[in-house]
Amino acid sequence: MAVTATRQQEARLRRAIIAGQGLHRQAPYGRGKAGALAALTHLGYSQIDTISVVERAHHHVLRSRVPGYAPRWLDDLVREGKVFEYWFHAAAYLPMSDYRFARPRMDAVRRGEMHFRGARDRKLMRRIVDRIRAEGPLAASDFEGQRGPGGWWAWKPAKQALEILFFQGDLMVAERRGFAKRYDLAERVLPGNTVTRAPTHREYARHLIDHGLRLYAGTTVPEAGYLRRSAPLRDAIKAELKDRTASGELAELVMSDGSCRWVDAARLGSAPRVSRKVHILSPFDPLVIQRARTRTHFAFDYQIECYVPAPKRQFGYFCLPLLHGDQFLGRLDCKANRAQQSLTVRGIFLEPGDKDSWRQPLRDAVTAFAQAQGCPDIECAKSVPAALRSLFAI
Repeated sequence: MAVTATRQQEARLRRAIIAGQGLHRQAPYGRGKAGALAALTHLGYSQIDTISVVERAHHHVLRSRVPGYAPRWLDDLVREGKVFEYWFHAAAYLPMSDYRFARPRMDAVRRGEMHFRGARDRKLMRRIVDRIRAEGPLAASDFEGQRGPGGWWAWKPAKQALEILFFQGDLMVAERRGFAKRYDLAERVLPGNTVTRAPTHREYARHLIDHGLRLYAGTTVPEAGYLRRSAPLRDAIKAELKDRTASGELAELVMSDGSCRWVDAARLGSAPRVSRKVHILSPFDPLVIQRARTRTHFAFDYQIECYVPAPKRQFGYFCLPLLHGDQFLGRLDCKANRAQQSLTVRGIFLEPGDKDSWRQPLRDAVTAFAQAQGCPDIECAKSVPAALRSLFAI
């Protein structure tokens, strides 16, 4: 039976989430390439995004948790067979140790249960596999226009075939050059000790629930099954939550916003300490990726607005959430002008609350963020209030 969470319990859960995200202290996963792998393994994924207003999301997420992070480490980890590209709830880098949990989607694609635009050209797919087998890793551009319009290697059909082969697990991304993927046979990319057996629905449910407990101190059925359209999986998640609640591992709580959550009962008795620094997060950071969950725990209604029509945007195309301690301070709208080595601050939008303790931490965070973008100079737009412009001595 669900019980109403106390304010103290909600505060403890909030701090547990910050700790579960690795944002409570410096270098929680260590440093260097090993720290990046440990962070990715703990988070379970780092979402890939093509938007480059600031550092791309997959690097930004890891930099937020691994001091001195270098993008080349992620490339190295892919080449070393410790990380692979596939799908979490979206395109992502994942730890190779979780490969078997990508299998349900691969198998669904292979069975034709997931929709792709256009018909499958199986003859073209076989030819692509044969060529990659003979020549080694190839990019989509290697198949472009080799037989002219409508031929075997016309761009659209070849790209379509490559993506299907990738999604059903026949091909994997061996590396990227720039941002272009180079595909190879899965059998040549997978390390020999990789567990490839597909999980049962119950095993997959346990994996997803454990991920929620590790990162968010709790979960719900929609959260655990986020963007996974499988009725048997949802049933398995419900059964697993029921069993864990009966055993006392989980407690069913009604939060102050009226939502009901299954939380790790052990997290209700103590609260980890949380750093008072400001974190500038990616819009695709695991902490904020599900809007309803962020509202529930932080009373912060965050939405990335690059997908919102310009006239309807409140804060900007690519506003970044600002986390201060265990609360959200607001949003930062900025753009990295890499050629000019300058970061333009187009807006800082603060939530109601304390207006003193955040000033120096925010200055430190923006200064460090600008340096990480290769943009040591900070420029503030005239639309930024004077009190905030003065924070950066502009």
